[in-house]
Amino acid sequence: MSRPSLYALQGFVAAARHGNLSHAARSLHLTVSALSHQIRGLEDQLGQRLFVRNARGVELTADGRRLFERVAEHLDAIEHAMRPFRARRDEVLTLTLLPSFATSWLVPRLPRFVALHPQLEINLHSSAELVDFDRATDIDAGVRFGRGYWPGLRAVHLFDDQVTPSASPALLERLGRPTLQTLDRFPLLGSPNSWREWFERHGGTLPRRFVANFDDSETLHRAAVEGLGIALGRVTLIRPLVQAGLLVPLFTESLKADYAHYLVYPARSDDHTGLAAFREWLLAEARDYVALDSPPAVPVRDAEVKRGGRRKRTRG
Repeated sequence: MSRPSLYALQGFVAAARHGNLSHAARSLHLTVSALSHQIRGLEDQLGQRLFVRNARGVELTADGRRLFERVAEHLDAIEHAMRPFRARRDEVLTLTLLPSFATSWLVPRLPRFVALHPQLEINLHSSAELVDFDRATDIDAGVRFGRGYWPGLRAVHLFDDQVTPSASPALLERLGRPTLQTLDRFPLLGSPNSWREWFERHGGTLPRRFVANFDDSETLHRAAVEGLGIALGRVTLIRPLVQAGLLVPLFTESLKADYAHYLVYPARSDDHTGLAAFREWLLAEARDYVALDSPPAVPVRDAEVKRGGRRKRTRG
C-alpha cells in the first residue's frame, strides 16, 4: 500500500475533531467538496470506512477511531515543530473579522488603505466562527467586538459603539413615529435586557412582550428593514442601511454598547510590517469616525463595564 497523503490525514483529523465537514473544511481553508474528496481517497486507499453520517454531521467508525488515535498526536507534533520555521510574507496581511463589521465599516474604508499601501495584499476572513490564533497560524490579526481582554493577545481599542432605536420607513408610515413615551406601544425587536436599559435611561415603560429576539446583529437589523418591528440596533452596523434609506433612526438619544471594537493579534505578529501599517491606518480611521461620524452616547452602568473578560478563543 502506498503512503497516505499528509493532506488527507490532516483533513481526516480535522473532520474527526469537528464532527462536521463544513466546520473542518473552514478550519483548513478548503471547500467541503475538496475535503470530502480527500477523505474518500483515504478510505479507498486504506480499504476501510472511516466515517458515518448522522444528523449533526459525521462520526468516526471503529476503524476511524483507531486511525485517529494513532495519527492525531503525531500530526499535532509536526504542526508544533514547524511553526517557528514557517516563512511569513510581510507584504501579505490576513485578518479575521465578523461579516457585519466587514461590510458595514471596514470594507467601505479599505480602498483608502490599499491606495496608501499598494504593495500589500489583504486577505479578509469574514466569519462568525471562533478563531484560535495558536492554531490558525496563517491569520495575523483580527478585529473583535468585546470587552478588551483576551489572555495572550494584544488588544488595541478602536472605538466604542452605541445602540439606538431604528425602524423602516414602511413601518413608520404604517404605525406612525413613536416618542420616547409611546415607544413601548410599538413592536420592538431585540434583547429585552438591552431594551430594559434603554427605558431606564430614557423613560417610558418596558413592554411585557417583544416581537422577536435574535442571536446576531445582522439578522436583527434585517428584520427591522423588513418592517417586523423597531430594532435597538448598533450604530456602526445600521449606518449603511440608514444611508441607503432602508432604516430611520428614531431619536438623537443612544446608549453605549456593552462591548467595543478592538484590533487584536498574537505576539508573533508584533514585527509584521504590514500589520504595523494597517494598525496605524486603522487607528486614524477610528479617530476620524469618532470625531466626525459617531454620535454621543449615554454610558452604561459601571457594573456593566466591569464584567469579566473573554477567553483567548474569541469570536471572529
